[in-house]
Amino acid sequence: IILGNNLSVVIKTKEFLSSQFEMKDLGEADVILGVKVIRNSNGISLSQSHYVKKVLEKFNVHDDVPAKTPYDVSIHLCKNLGKSVSQEEYSKIIGSVMFLMNCTRPDIAYVVSRLSHYTHNPCSEHWNALRRSLKYLKGTADLALHYSKFPVVLEEYCDANWVEGNDEIRSTSDYVFTMGGGAI
Repeated sequence: IILGNNLSVVIKTKEFLSSQFEMKDLGEADVILGVKVIRNSNGISLSQSHYVKKVLEKFNVHDDVPAKTPYDVSIHLCKNLGKSVSQEEYSKIIGSVMFLMNCTRPDIAYVVSRLSHYTHNPCSEHWNALRRSLKYLKGTADLALHYSKFPVVLEEYCDANWVEGNDEIRSTSDYVFTMGGGAI
């Protein structure tokens, strides 16, 4: 993928690369590693709505009523000391939503991080929380990261929280950088 804001430099780069390597020019990218690239006059949007729908179908959540938030903060999850409930299926779902989180859905980062702690031995409470996050994805499947052309300003946001009331008392913090209004 060659990106640039000067078309003549992009063309020269393609010519140089094709003189050194065997390559094909496939034109403008519309899907990159499962991420749809949507162009409009205001900028570019990156979406995985098709992948969200595939995940919901695969894990049988397509008929559920959507949730408004990915996680219920009033629920305090803790380690399961009993028998694991469908550990392999739980791990598959966590992996699927982790791919979304890393590519186009930073809005589910907290819940994926919390739920991934219990991948080795999930119980019914962990499953309920995971199911809620999938219901949230159902209601927000068409969300996308949008990068506007202007202003191209790099911004950073961070937050921290002291987690109490469960078996993992520790500080939780995170940050996000944005450019052109979209997370990077």
